[in-house]
Amino acid sequence: MNSVSTLFNSRARGSVNSWLKRLTQALGMPLLGLVVFLFIWQTGAQHIDTSLGKFPGPAQVYTQAQSLLAEHQRERDKEADFYARQEQRNAEKLAKDPQAEVKIREYTGKPTFFDQIGTSLVTVLSGFIIAALIAIPLGICIGLNASLYAALNPLIQLFKPVSPLAWLPLVTMVVSAVYTSADPLFAKSFLTSLFTVSLCCLWPTLINTAVGVSSISSDLQNVSKVLRLGWLTHVRKIVLPSSVPMIFTGLRLSLGIAWMVLIAAEMLAQNPGLGKFVWDEFQNGSSDSLGRIMVAVLVIGLIGFMLDRVMLLIQRAVSWDKNAITR
Repeated sequence: MNSVSTLFNSRARGSVNSWLKRLTQALGMPLLGLVVFLFIWQTGAQHIDTSLGKFPGPAQVYTQAQSLLAEHQRERDKEADFYARQEQRNAEKLAKDPQAEVKIREYTGKPTFFDQIGTSLVTVLSGFIIAALIAIPLGICIGLNASLYAALNPLIQLFKPVSPLAWLPLVTMVVSAVYTSADPLFAKSFLTSLFTVSLCCLWPTLINTAVGVSSISSDLQNVSKVLRLGWLTHVRKIVLPSSVPMIFTGLRLSLGIAWMVLIAAEMLAQNPGLGKFVWDEFQNGSSDSLGRIMVAVLVIGLIGFMLDRVMLLIQRAVSWDKNAITR
């Protein structure tokens, strides 16, 4: 009886120890790393003097984050008051003359930090989707045709390493020359940033798609030949399911590059997103600017991480490679 009780207690202790080890690995070590980072940041910031004062530590950055949130709320209150006054004026005008023509004006206040986050997300996702729509079909064609791969590979290797700072002037001139509408649907700065992002981020998806398609096993290729599948059916039934893990690897890399490229593109194109926010604060040169730039840096990193996690979840949902979530 004692031996059974001892064995049971031993197994229980082993289970508890295993659970504690997993908990420490999942939560304890990340928290420890965060605490160490904050300590090094705070200690180092106290010893860095800039033209605008000391480099902001975590406390100063938190204060500026609260300030940006308060500014956003004040701007939303101003917007609500603007529309309320406009609605009241129009109601009074119609009460006097039911046939009167009323005007609805859009609120044109300064975009807040959170508005600029939204603009950056719309821009990067639009550019990423355009790049994916080009890269995936082209990558499939390249992967299935060795001659086409040989013809396009030099161009891919030539343009893949080009910096967004090199593409941006060319894109700006092309957009200015081609997009000449008197009543434009999109701002030129938005299109410039969007196309720059697309040009810089399509290469990882293109290359990984081509590699994934060309690496399909010979057994699957033979099955397709035996069944005499047409080209489109072959792509839909054999190629795409087999190459999905590699395609998503390329998409994840492309999305990360798109997010990095976007900030530089918005700085130079003056698209009202996070890149412009960082540039405006740098140009502003106030005592709060460094703290606000650090808030933007942390937000940029956090959004980049979240975009990667979202793409990973989508990959896990549509791919047969269920281990992708662990990488």
